[in-house]
Amino acid sequence: MARGKAPTFQLQRATIVDAAAGLFAARGFHNASMAEIARECGVSKALLYHYYRDKEHILYDIAAGHVEDLLEIVAEVEAAAASPRDRLERLILRFMQAYEGGRRQHVVLIQDVKFLSPEQRARIHEQERRVVRAFALTVEEVEPGLRGAALDKAVAMVLFGMMNWTFTWLRPEGALSYVELARVVTRIFLHGIAGFAAEAANLPDGATKTARP
Repeated sequence: MARGKAPTFQLQRATIVDAAAGLFAARGFHNASMAEIARECGVSKALLYHYYRDKEHILYDIAAGHVEDLLEIVAEVEAAAASPRDRLERLILRFMQAYEGGRRQHVVLIQDVKFLSPEQRARIHEQERRVVRAFALTVEEVEPGLRGAALDKAVAMVLFGMMNWTFTWLRPEGALSYVELARVVTRIFLHGIAGFAAEAANLPDGATKTARP
């Protein structure tokens, strides 16, 4: 009979994934070695190979885990939100919070998925399409005319363009927090920039200043 995995096996894999996410986000997938990941985890390189046979499978688990977390958010919001508009506002807020808490994983998803095998990329992209579909359906419920104009998915992608690249400029020590920026994104997406300056007084102090890179 084959010996089962130790109870700590998945915990150790999670530790490896977290450490690798930090290295990949900071240096890029190709610039981080298995030896460096092992050192970051405080294990030998040989032991690291007991948990993962190569970097590509670590990269896949980072990306897949992050998108699965986003899909869980979608399911939770869909189960709790009372109206399409409320659902959209909650989705924006929860995704921005997820990007803040999983910043390293999000960076890896954006910049390094291209290094996966075609089969692995296809699985990740299918998960991402499920996320986009959920946003597109919600956007279409908020503004039903978008589907008739075949713009529901395009408008949803515009929204992701506002959120997904914040890691390139939004800093924890800057003028905006992720939660505050979620409010800004929601306001601009739903109403445009017309009248936005007049509403700035209702935002937290400093929230309308440009965040420092």
